[in-house]
Amino acid sequence: MPRIAVGAFQHETNTFAPTRASFAHFERGGGWPGLTRGGKIFDTVAGMNIPITGFIDAARPLGWELVPLTYAQASPSAQVTDDAFERIAGMLIEDLKGARGIDALFLDLHGAAVIESHEDGEGELLRRIRALIGPELPLVASLDLHANVTPEMMAHADLLVSYRTYPHVDMAETGARAALLLDRLLKAKRKPAKAFRQLPFLIPGVWQCTLVDPAQAIYGSLEPRERDPILSLSFNAGFAPADIFHSAPSVLAYGWDEAATERAAETLARDIAAAEPDFRGKVWDPREAVRHAMRASDGRPVVLADTQDNPGAGTDSDTVGILEALTAERAENAAMGLVADAEAARIAHQAGEGAEIAVKLGGKSDGRPFAGTFKVVKTTDGRFTATGPFYGGSRMELGPMARLAIGGVDVVVASKKVQAADQAMFRHVGIEPAQKRVLVLKSSVHFRADFQPIAAEVLVVAAPGANPIDHTTLPYKRLRPGIRLMPMGPEFRP
Repeated sequence: MPRIAVGAFQHETNTFAPTRASFAHFERGGGWPGLTRGGKIFDTVAGMNIPITGFIDAARPLGWELVPLTYAQASPSAQVTDDAFERIAGMLIEDLKGARGIDALFLDLHGAAVIESHEDGEGELLRRIRALIGPELPLVASLDLHANVTPEMMAHADLLVSYRTYPHVDMAETGARAALLLDRLLKAKRKPAKAFRQLPFLIPGVWQCTLVDPAQAIYGSLEPRERDPILSLSFNAGFAPADIFHSAPSVLAYGWDEAATERAAETLARDIAAAEPDFRGKVWDPREAVRHAMRASDGRPVVLADTQDNPGAGTDSDTVGILEALTAERAENAAMGLVADAEAARIAHQAGEGAEIAVKLGGKSDGRPFAGTFKVVKTTDGRFTATGPFYGGSRMELGPMARLAIGGVDVVVASKKVQAADQAMFRHVGIEPAQKRVLVLKSSVHFRADFQPIAAEVLVVAAPGANPIDHTTLPYKRLRPGIRLMPMGPEFRP
């Protein structure tokens, strides 16, 4: 019976974001569980849409003995502190040293982690692990679709398997694919050939959505291209708000024949390059978007994506630019979430439901809070289970939450940041999303999995935040020279 070690280290790093990820952030977790070690991992991640869960579920019918290591993830933010990385990497290494006689290793990774002292967080982690386990032991890892894959990551892992949907509804499915691919490696008793290509342009996250072209067509073509001798193909659209040398979309190919694997990677990269002009769309001004939404609502909500303050891209989820637009335009039957402001939530809980409170809401990250008098409609403990396709099964613990009302606008306030990608976040405070005229969601794309089916229309809005759609506004210093900052845009020159 093969003994397979399993562990996870997940962080998506926006090097332009205001807050770094400390060890405490990993202890708390985000929309997914906090730091967990050993056998507790199995119960902790059960039923969740994450790669390690999919791997575990697929491994059991194969008759493998799974050896749990450390599971660690934190919400996207600025760089991971050296302290947090060294402690977590140390745990994984310690666990591996204790896992004697393993036949292979699976890691649930993101692929866009930046550490204070290491631009390539996963590359450094994989380097240390490979030095411990030696060159022969099979090492397979799953990656987020937004991974900034590096040559070092390719060198130290035998096979990297990436998500194919954004919204990421296939995270558990990706873990299952990784298990089946590892099974093929173990049975073949050989390692595959690898091929790696980086694309020469950055793609804004909001235009990487696989529900629309060109991403829909590209990702839809991957499985049909995986014909013997090709084992696996991945397209990582990349995470542009990471100022590192290898910030870039990439293509990964694995197969039993080296020449065929190189051809598969080259063909896919060429097809993606041909679609470069199509990775773009309309961006709305906040007040223009609110006015349009109030006119366009047909009994279903018009969704405004507050993409530049998307905590899933590392922001603090506390800017209030669209709230200002909603109140200025006297919007009615509107809701906005989730604004991360633990102080405002605390004041609301102290005042109690039905009270009126004067607070400066949000704006901690950019110094521009919204000062107003709000009615406390509902207070909760922030504990609920997500129900949508992306977060479904995740047991949320967002700290004290409050539903605050000002004019015709409800604001859902949480003590911890999390991407507004699940209707349960609103229902938890007594809001039925489908009954609202306007819904403002601090998210770029993941919200579409649960909210697009109820929406009359979706508008991408550019309000203040640390995840700008236009990369030319970011003060990059470390990108590789010549990469285009936007599709068909200007090249980066140091």
